[in-house]
Amino acid sequence: MPRFFIDAPLHAGALLDLPDSVVRHAQVLRLKTGDTLTLFNGTGGEYPAVLTTLEKRHATAQLGEHDRREAEPPYRITLAQGIAGGDKMDWLIEKAIELGVTEIQPLATERSVIRLEGERAAKRVAHWQALVQAACEQCGRNRVPKVLPIRPITAWLGDRDVIKSEGWRVLLSPRADSGFDSLPLDVPSAPGVLLFGPEGGLAPQEEALARQAGFSAIRLGERILRTETAGMAVLAALAARWGGW
Repeated sequence: MPRFFIDAPLHAGALLDLPDSVVRHAQVLRLKTGDTLTLFNGTGGEYPAVLTTLEKRHATAQLGEHDRREAEPPYRITLAQGIAGGDKMDWLIEKAIELGVTEIQPLATERSVIRLEGERAAKRVAHWQALVQAACEQCGRNRVPKVLPIRPITAWLGDRDVIKSEGWRVLLSPRADSGFDSLPLDVPSAPGVLLFGPEGGLAPQEEALARQAGFSAIRLGERILRTETAGMAVLAALAARWGGW
């Protein structure tokens, strides 16, 4: 059944004018009047709906009763990712959403290939947020994670309001002495942060700052994984360990 994110309040029984983006998507999918779909607005749960009209530039849907179904894992993870180049960051964000992260913090690091500031940075964050919404539509999540504004890693690590003392923090580093098996077997009660560098990893001074901010470093065996592989491998392994599947 097609699923669509609606950035608006939803209520059982409402007759809703669908936004232009959803109208275009419905036409691409060749939906027709009377077809069923699912709508959600990111605040939790979803609504079954019936397409009541579908015209070239206008469509409406009748909402059914609210369904409290959720697809969230029993833990909360912020993915702090050094900005990767090319299409890697898009791919990485999409897969991280499928694997259950609750927030994404893009970081400008010394080895980041792409430099984004000002309007370019804002446009890229908006692009990534659209990818998050599309990934939630595809994978069945009814809570839409937020992509935070891009920050320099040094400023982010020095922000006490961001790096909170009560949360767990893990850094992936090929220089670490501990492995994945050092992570707890039981689901942490507090939210946590996973920090990954871009291509080439974090610079030594950035890693040192992360350790000073309370990050524990782990490594994944003797193989060096690409940035777009490492994060997904850890997220998948944590899902298996902490009941995220």
